[in-house]
Amino acid sequence: MSRQRPATPGRRTPVALAVPALLAIAFLLIPLIGILVRTSWGELATHLSSPGVTEALRLSLVVSLWSLALSLVLGVPLAWLLARVDFRGKAFVRSLVLLPMVLPPTVGGVALLLGFGRRGLLGPWLEDWFGITLPFHTSGAVVAATFVSMPFLVISLEGALAGLRPSYEETAASLGASPLKVFWTVTMPMVAPGLVAGAALTWARALGEFGATITFAGNLPGTTQTLPLQVYLLLQDEPEAATSVSLLLLAVAMAVLVSLRGRFTGTPTGRPRNRKPAGPADAAGEPTPLEPPPVPVAKWPLHAEVTGFTRLTLDAEPGTTIAVVGPNGAGKTTLLRALLGLTPRARAELRLGDLDVTKLAPHQRGVAWVPQDGALFPHLSALANTAYGLRAQGVRRGEARRTAQQWLDRLGVGHLAHRKPGQLSGGQAQRVALARALAPSPRLLLLDEPLAALDQTTRAHVRHTLRTHLSGFGGVCLIVTHDPVEAVSLADRVLVLEDGRTLQDAPPAEVSRHPRSPWVARMLGRNALAGTVAEDGSLALTDGGRLVLADPAEPGTPALAIIAPEAVSLHRERPEGSPRNVWQGTVREITTVGSRMRVLVGASRADGANAADGADGADGTSRTDAAPDLVAEITPQAAAELHLADGVSVYTSVKATEVTLVTT
Repeated sequence: MSRQRPATPGRRTPVALAVPALLAIAFLLIPLIGILVRTSWGELATHLSSPGVTEALRLSLVVSLWSLALSLVLGVPLAWLLARVDFRGKAFVRSLVLLPMVLPPTVGGVALLLGFGRRGLLGPWLEDWFGITLPFHTSGAVVAATFVSMPFLVISLEGALAGLRPSYEETAASLGASPLKVFWTVTMPMVAPGLVAGAALTWARALGEFGATITFAGNLPGTTQTLPLQVYLLLQDEPEAATSVSLLLLAVAMAVLVSLRGRFTGTPTGRPRNRKPAGPADAAGEPTPLEPPPVPVAKWPLHAEVTGFTRLTLDAEPGTTIAVVGPNGAGKTTLLRALLGLTPRARAELRLGDLDVTKLAPHQRGVAWVPQDGALFPHLSALANTAYGLRAQGVRRGEARRTAQQWLDRLGVGHLAHRKPGQLSGGQAQRVALARALAPSPRLLLLDEPLAALDQTTRAHVRHTLRTHLSGFGGVCLIVTHDPVEAVSLADRVLVLEDGRTLQDAPPAEVSRHPRSPWVARMLGRNALAGTVAEDGSLALTDGGRLVLADPAEPGTPALAIIAPEAVSLHRERPEGSPRNVWQGTVREITTVGSRMRVLVGASRADGANAADGADGADGTSRTDAAPDLVAEITPQAAAELHLADGVSVYTSVKATEVTLVTT
């Protein structure tokens, strides 16, 4: 029974578009049908086996293959240059590449004569110095075919390179691979579809070249008379033979296009397919990781002075793990890339131990990087991925693979050594990426949100594994994270960035007790209200209103009031008694966190219940329309008793003694 593709409901093709489209198909199809109808099938073998045709076919194959080789040698570097390097005149160079595709072939032949002919710009020099004469020679046919066909390779490969995420190449460089090694071992394998597609189109175009060849190289039998030129000659005296040879060229062209299946630009293999979702099985179904062996490791203290968008000075002793936190755009990733030497936005004067690596290329610094997505090379197995950095450092294949297997075993994924990244779950892939970074013994380890893509169960397991292995790491580790659990459980210090500057650098306990950033306070699950201490000892909030404090600071001091969610009380009626800060608001959002419920209360006008001038009430409580947004944490039973739901009007209250003031 045949299967039909289901039609999209409610979607019909407009007749005004369908009719011209069908006419276009017919316009392209009729000439091809004409060749098929007019071919003398009974004499086809005779026509194709004649001496002139076979000689022309041989010459066409020779010319097209040499043209393909020359296009690969020149076109691949040019495509890489256009895709990866920004330089002045780039638009002009790209236009120059496209020019042979829009230029009439005979005009291209004239241009080649004026450039490489005996009286051209370089022709006399080539003949006098090297004895090379291109016109009316087979080499001239190769040059002509290359001139018109190489753009197909450059365009196809440039598109594939543009679609390849640079993180793969940058990660390879951080593992110690030189730029040329990265190009051959990572870039080229990952853009192989684009390269194959471009090479096939280039060869097919070179095989069918006519105009530039006859103008520049002439039409000499056995020397420059390729198959298209043979068709031109046969068309004058033997039309049936010309049709048969045309059919041969048509069949070759169609075979190339069908083999490409429409992938003219190719697609890089940088997106692993069929990756299993991360889940509890990642933790439960795998062997217990082995403990790191008790071997002495080199010690690499860190000293960095970063300038540019991110400006800070960073010092850390060996074995220190620093969590880098801050809002989006704070400069966290820029800091990591500056330490890697991969960004013009910031520059790092970097010293690792006694070694100043500031002027060294990224692959010479010994700084390993694990991006958020892991950037495992999809064409290599987990074992080959892990051994990549060791091989880049010159370690022999056998030894590198043994060391890589040991690291995979330690991280509990040794049984997956021969799987490709697309066959790994998220948790497994992250552990392989970590093993790959640790295997070459880097001096500095940079992790950019390494657990962000994992579910809670897998994240807890990988976090435990990561903590175990960082405890024996001889260098410094920087972890960019938005997860407070990661910051507290993995890090010895928390570096808080804001607008590229250091806002706070302290142990996790200190940052938790006295966060100096509203963003960090909220990341830690606390309410944070910024303001300035007023003359009466209250805190004049930046967003309006004020907060009564139990222990005020000096008037005029900028400060941050930290309020734990459990210290915020909710009421359906205005509370009486001890609370010094009372506001009326509306429930905006209710979420569940473990066995508790978090309720976001947004500010709202109290319909005259609060004083319009923001003065205190008779009981000393804060009566202001400018109420802050607060998060309260209550039990499900309390939420049920209060009949809480989105849009319900409630009162929030906070005792002055429950407010922690942090001066900024």
